[in-house]
Amino acid sequence: MKKAHGKIQTDEIKLIWLIVGELATWIGASFIWPLTSVYLNKQMHISLSIIGVVLFCNCAGNIVASIIAGRLYDKFNPYPLILWGLGLDAAVLFLMAAFHGWPEYWVWLTLTGFLGGWNGTLINSVATSLKKYPGRYVFNVLYFSQNLGVVTGTLIVGYLYDFSITLLFVIAALLFVIAFVNALFNYRPIIAFHKERLGMVKSGKKPKAEPMPKRNFIMTMVFFTTLGVTWLMYMNWESNLSVYMVSLGIPFHLYSLLWTLNAGVIVIMQGILARFPNIFKNLFHQIIFGICMFSLSFVTLVFAKDFGHFALSMFILTLGESTAFPAIPAYVNDLSPLTSKGKYQGANMVASGIGRAFGPLFGGLIIDRAGYIPFFWVAAIVIALMIVVMIPTYMRSYKDLTLYK
Repeated sequence: MKKAHGKIQTDEIKLIWLIVGELATWIGASFIWPLTSVYLNKQMHISLSIIGVVLFCNCAGNIVASIIAGRLYDKFNPYPLILWGLGLDAAVLFLMAAFHGWPEYWVWLTLTGFLGGWNGTLINSVATSLKKYPGRYVFNVLYFSQNLGVVTGTLIVGYLYDFSITLLFVIAALLFVIAFVNALFNYRPIIAFHKERLGMVKSGKKPKAEPMPKRNFIMTMVFFTTLGVTWLMYMNWESNLSVYMVSLGIPFHLYSLLWTLNAGVIVIMQGILARFPNIFKNLFHQIIFGICMFSLSFVTLVFAKDFGHFALSMFILTLGESTAFPAIPAYVNDLSPLTSKGKYQGANMVASGIGRAFGPLFGGLIIDRAGYIPFFWVAAIVIALMIVVMIPTYMRSYKDLTLYK
């Protein structure tokens, strides 16, 4: 069934305010994750394996919060849930600014992981309620906003890190305060949307989540598995690769610059996809292209010994990220019934969180025992295997898929 887009809704948050919230939170988050491995390894003298455990705890918190937040979105008023998440995240970052030694850094990073999963799931779930624009457009714009935030954050963090790590945490906390104030005044329309959901069920009964059709569920699980495996490998760019590059004599600020390149290419790619939405025949083709680029990027890392080669690998990786990552939640949204969208957007965050949780530990164990080059080959091959799984599954299922536009 086709839906008309463009009608003004009184129960709908304006997309611009979701963009403002994404920008503020992602600039703040990008002050934290690029420096974690280098800070703990070089200043706190923590081993890569222990750092892997620390990042695992961060992502485990992300997973737990994603599950909880997705279920709560479908059943309760999302407005106070979002406010609590953003407010507590700001408070934790202020505490991190005051106390960032070892092991308290571990505690704060775990809490920020939990709150990041909470906030991310709720924002993605709220995005499914927007009726003015097609879902594909909404998720592309949000992904664009996230990475514009990363461009800004990573451009700054590499230089402020040498000046004052405390200042970094304070600025990050203030950005979450901005996100909180934005939500406080501009996210109130979601209350009306929630009341409408309650009105769609019989009086006195809470909304009951409608299960996915079988074919939709199978395809969704394949997407989630692919997402988890891709993040399992990708997380090593955010953790172990910083140590690898520094060991090759490449300054940390150039590693930080790679993430500015990453986010800049994503911003450009999202602009291209928004301007020319038919570059890919459908979302599935877009996902396949992106996963292929992820695999190829790890092959090129095998030969990277200087900044130029790392930049090339990052460029290829970014082509994959900018196409596959926004397409998967958009496709999952199309496959999800109206009363289950929060649940499956939460599951999407869980799949990412599992990959994030085990990625640094998985990579650290292989690197400690075999080295970086064998890990790059393992990553390339395992990601390529997911393409081998996705294509036949889609070919068997696509005619029977039910789309909830």
